[in-house]
Amino acid sequence: MKHKRLRFGEGFRVAFDLRRVQAAEMVIAPGDSEGGPDNRHSGAEQWLFVVAGSGLAIVEGRRQRLGPGSLLAIERGERHEIRNTGRTLLKTLNLYSPPAYDGEGEPLAAGRK
Repeated sequence: MKHKRLRFGEGFRVAFDLRRVQAAEMVIAPGDSEGGPDNRHSGAEQWLFVVAGSGLAIVEGRRQRLGPGSLLAIERGERHEIRNTGRTLLKTLNLYSPPAYDGEGEPLAAGRK
């Protein structure tokens, strides 16, 4: 068993991974975004759950509004960007299968851990 209390501080932080799944927290300030037209995970699926705030996901050019309770699945290789369109912090819990980042938050090469 692994346990960690998520603090949802600023930025992106890997919480931990367990075999083939990784959990991370992401906080985006109002008006800011993460990702962009070249952002994709060639080796991992990403599940993004909105804990607080509001935003917009752009996945392969398609737009999806996000709010508390939203669950978004981003398939392996899909280009994506997450924007905070609200007035408060956008806080998300992200799950990657397999893990997409090392312990420092740097992207892993596809299929590497």
